[in-house]
Amino acid sequence: MDKMNRGVITALSAIGIAQALKIFTHKKVTGEWDLKQIATTGGQPSSHSAGVSALATYIAANKGSRHTETALATIFGVIVMYDAQGIRRHTGEIAQLVNDLEDNFAAISGDFPSSEFVERDKELKELLGHQPIEVLGGALLGAALGYFSAKLEG
Repeated sequence: MDKMNRGVITALSAIGIAQALKIFTHKKVTGEWDLKQIATTGGQPSSHSAGVSALATYIAANKGSRHTETALATIFGVIVMYDAQGIRRHTGEIAQLVNDLEDNFAAISGDFPSSEFVERDKELKELLGHQPIEVLGGALLGAALGYFSAKLEG
């Protein structure tokens, strides 16, 4: 591991672990195993939050909380987590409304043969962002992994 940046490895590992955990949280919520969950956006825990929290915690544990790198990683992390539970979640909600609207329009246009409505082949992706609890879950997972990685190194 000498040739690779341990902070990057820690963050990427946190992302991978969070993505793998989505298989189990999906099973708990739906009762169904779905291996495709490993490649999805949204869901519990947030892999975005896990990655940035792991990196910020790893840096803080190595450099200290007053170091510029810790500040950069923390601010970067806050922006990513805010975006994950804010803008991206709302975009998913809008996508759901558009999909519903298109379904309703398709049903109505069936009653009017002169209508030239052509339904899209693929619906917009709806699960883009995270609920705040999913962001918190990812952040706690990432912080634990970042701290553990730093202590293993030291």
